[in-house]
Amino acid sequence: MSQMGSQAVGQTAEGEAIRVFLVDDQQMVRAGFRMLVDSQPDMVVVGEAGDGGEALAQLAVTATDVVLMDVRMPRMDGVEATRRLLATPDAPRVIVLTTFDLDEYAFAAIRAGASAFLLKDATPPELLGAIRSVQAGDAVVAPSTTRRLLDHFATLPEPGAVDEPGDRTDDGRLSDLTEREVEVLGLIACGLSNNEIASHLVVAETTVKTHVGRLLAKTASRDRVQLVVLAYETGLVTP
Repeated sequence: MSQMGSQAVGQTAEGEAIRVFLVDDQQMVRAGFRMLVDSQPDMVVVGEAGDGGEALAQLAVTATDVVLMDVRMPRMDGVEATRRLLATPDAPRVIVLTTFDLDEYAFAAIRAGASAFLLKDATPPELLGAIRSVQAGDAVVAPSTTRRLLDHFATLPEPGAVDEPGDRTDDGRLSDLTEREVEVLGLIACGLSNNEIASHLVVAETTVKTHVGRLLAKTASRDRVQLVVLAYETGLVTP
């Protein structure tokens, strides 16, 4: 993607720069992220904190779009900070950062509502792309680090292993979904992109996007990551 195209995707609805807040107990790590983010014309660092408690205090008075959240920190870790932050009205989106690949802390933060999971050794384009995608509401489950994280806790089935419509779980959280929406949810939980789901169901990609939008609204999910967690929690997709 060209730099110009990236800027268009990354900007907020008002055309303003994406406001990024950094949370990490290592000052040098925060300094590196600040340099990277501030080098982008469509992003700006609006604050930083060294632990979860400090982050919550600052975020309460700092307008922010995306938080880069370390999970292993003293006093208050990123899991608890994410849980408390996302319980507030109009909360920013959270990208979980960790040094460890298969990290139970990171998974707990995702269950708490984080929109993405990245390793700290992710390349600059990966990190910047994640910020832009999350801001656009397009958190994707497919990237290898998130996929391996989910694999660690529940082996992802092949698309054909998703429950057939009519075999839905009795969990009430899915009671308002149509049969097709349940099917799309199962395919999302398999890590399929909108384009792959469209091919699997032999429908237009725009139709899939409509189903995904309705799934997010009906289940009160913030993004695709939460839809995946919901599919496993309700038993729609099982190991």
